[in-house]
Amino acid sequence: MTVRIEVTIGAPPDEVWRALRDPELIRRWHGWHFGEAGTGLDEEIRFIYVDHVAEEDPEARVLVLQESDRFTLHETAGGGTVVRITRAPRGANPDWDAYYDDITEGWTAFLTQLRFGVERHGLAERRTIALTGALRDPAASMLDALGLGAVAGLPTGSPYKAEAVPGDVLEGEVYAVTGHQRALTVAGFGDGLLLVGGRGGIGALLTLYGTSDDTFGDIEHRWTSWWETVKTPEGGAEAGSGVGGQ
Repeated sequence: MTVRIEVTIGAPPDEVWRALRDPELIRRWHGWHFGEAGTGLDEEIRFIYVDHVAEEDPEARVLVLQESDRFTLHETAGGGTVVRITRAPRGANPDWDAYYDDITEGWTAFLTQLRFGVERHGLAERRTIALTGALRDPAASMLDALGLGAVAGLPTGSPYKAEAVPGDVLEGEVYAVTGHQRALTVAGFGDGLLLVGGRGGIGALLTLYGTSDDTFGDIEHRWTSWWETVKTPEGGAEAGSGVGGQ
């Protein structure tokens, strides 16, 4: 079975192609910051997008990573871009079969972040907080744990407002519903994005814009402290994306 992941971005293909090939732009949408001063993210980007590119065709706008994940860009009638990832079938690389679904979820999340970063912020610098791993209660959902259970049934574009359990009042709209994931805009995080995963290693991923060091530190402390009380022991707030072998 061939797995395809798609997102339509309101920007021309040349602009989106640069976002896929310039490491300084990739770090503004791919994954999340980890390691000292985000150096872990930089190393991951180099591993995936520089050192292990199997094929690159700028004219056709085709990029193949590790002979596995094939990115193609297609211009829409309105001048936007469809970004399509076609994954190698399960079994093509047996060493990665155990992580196949997690990697698919990761790429789904990162394409949502790419679209949001391009359309809403022109790929401006961001800050991220990643809550990775799983809830201690296997029957609970991350949305419910966060106090956002009412959002689960809302379609894309719906407004919402809720007090999240970590202590922030969140307000915005449902930005995207993609399979097991929900993405919510958050006005209080500088028109940020909260992506909540339904499976795999992503519990919740916060992207913030324009926050001061003090404000970011306060938010990070509240969310990571709460996560420590509800996650399984192997969960964490600082780990690589798991995409592409890191």
